[in-house]
Amino acid sequence: MQFIDLHAQQDRLRNEIESGIADVLKSGRYIMGPQVKEFEAKLAEFGQADHALGCANGTDALILPMIAWKIPRGSAVFCPSFTYCATAEIIAIMGAVPVFVDIDRDTYNMCPESLKDAIAGAKADGLELFGVIAVDLFGQSADYEAIAPIARENGLKLIADSAQGFGTTLNGKHPLHWVDISTTSFFPAKPLGCYGDGGAVLTDDTELSIAMDSVRIHGKGSDKYDNVRIGLNSRLDTIQAAILLPKLAVFADEIEKRNAVANRYAEGLSSNKIRVPLVMNGVVSTWAQYTIEVADPLGFGATLKEADIPTARYYPKPVHMQTAYEHFPVGKGGISKTEDCIDKIISLPMHPYLSEDDQDRIIETAKAAVA
Repeated sequence: MQFIDLHAQQDRLRNEIESGIADVLKSGRYIMGPQVKEFEAKLAEFGQADHALGCANGTDALILPMIAWKIPRGSAVFCPSFTYCATAEIIAIMGAVPVFVDIDRDTYNMCPESLKDAIAGAKADGLELFGVIAVDLFGQSADYEAIAPIARENGLKLIADSAQGFGTTLNGKHPLHWVDISTTSFFPAKPLGCYGDGGAVLTDDTELSIAMDSVRIHGKGSDKYDNVRIGLNSRLDTIQAAILLPKLAVFADEIEKRNAVANRYAEGLSSNKIRVPLVMNGVVSTWAQYTIEVADPLGFGATLKEADIPTARYYPKPVHMQTAYEHFPVGKGGISKTEDCIDKIISLPMHPYLSEDDQDRIIETAKAAVA
C-alpha cells in the first residue's frame, strides 16, 4: 500500500503525459515553451484568478511577491508555526521577521484571535508590520472570512500559502477571493503535483503580476539586456507544464475522490480514542493529508507498519521549535494549541485511488491499534 499512490494516477494519464512530454522534446522549447502559457491560463481559470505564473517551486512562489513588494528588512510577517518551514523561511530570507501565530485547534489553520493578539504584541514591541501568510494546511482553506478583515484593518499584505491546499474553496470561492496572492507547489506529493519541482503564484493584481513575471526571469525589463530589478531564475520547466496539463484536467474529479475517502475515514474512525479532522462549514478540502490524533502516535504508527500500512507525521516539531527559527518571536498570547497537538498527530494514506478495500483495512487496523 502506498501513502500517496502516484503510479495509479500515472496509469490513468499515461498516454496524455507521454504525448505531452514527446511534444516538448520534439519542439525543443524546454524553457518557457507554449505549454507553460497554456497551463498558466488554465490554472488561472481553475483558481478563479486573473493571472497565474508558473515558477520553479512552491518556496519561490512565496518569495516572488515579497521581492516584488520590496518588503522592508526587519518588518514583521505573521505566520503559523504548525506548517512546513518554507512558510517562515522565505520571511527570514528576505530579512524580515516571522512572528508565529497559533492555530485553530479543530482545523490546524491560523487562529484569527491569535493573529489579533500577535499583531497587538508586535505593535507594542515597536515592530514595523508588513504582512500575513496564512496556510491552507492539509488541504483545507484557512478562515479567510475572519483573517482578511484583520489584515486589511492593519494595512497588511495577505498571502494564502496553498502549497497543500490549491483547489480548496470556502463558500464556493478560492482563497484568492480574500487575499493579495495565492501560491501553490507542484511537488510530486501535492494534490496537484508534477514529476519534479514546480510552483505557481495567482493574483488579480495586473501590476503585481507584471512585477513577479520580471522577478522570476532575472528581473527582466522590455530590453533583454536591461534588467530593471534584482530577480531570480525561477521558471516552470516546459516538460513539467506538459505533465501538469492532463493532471489539471482531472483535478476536480480527484478532489471529489479524495473527499469520498475522507468521508469514509471520518465515519469509520471517529471515536473517543481517535480524533478525526474537522472541516469548516462551507469548505471543500483537497485533503493533501488525512491527519488524526491518537494518544500514542509512535506506537500507533508502528502497529500500522506491521500491517504494511504506511503513516507519516506532520509536524511533530513546529517551526518555532526548530534550531534555525527558535530565536524568532512567538506572538503575544503564545501558541499553546500548536504545542498541544504535536504529540498526538499522525497521518494516514490519502490519495484519490485508494480502494474501498484498502480504506476498510486501514480503518479496522487503526481502530484495533487504539483498542
